[in-house]
Amino acid sequence: MRKFETVLSAAAVAGAVSLLTAPAMAYSAKVRQACAGDYQSFCSQYAPDSTELRRCFESNRKGLTRTCKTALVDAGEVPARYLKKR
Repeated sequence: MRKFETVLSAAAVAGAVSLLTAPAMAYSAKVRQACAGDYQSFCSQYAPDSTELRRCFESNRKGLTRTCKTALVDAGEVPARYLKKR
């Protein structure tokens, strides 16, 4: 009986973690619309809302359009310094 309870507890924790992290990974509709061209240009090989896509946007941030960067900043996805010219 103890093993069954442990398995149920582990499953409940895993389910709760996935519910908590899934919405946090999703980009808003505004960001998806503003960054659609950047996604096609730089990161289309990655699934939308994936960790890999976020890393791709980060590594290509200097090439992202101002529209995309502004949407990411407004959504709180990246710091405002992304809008500064370097």
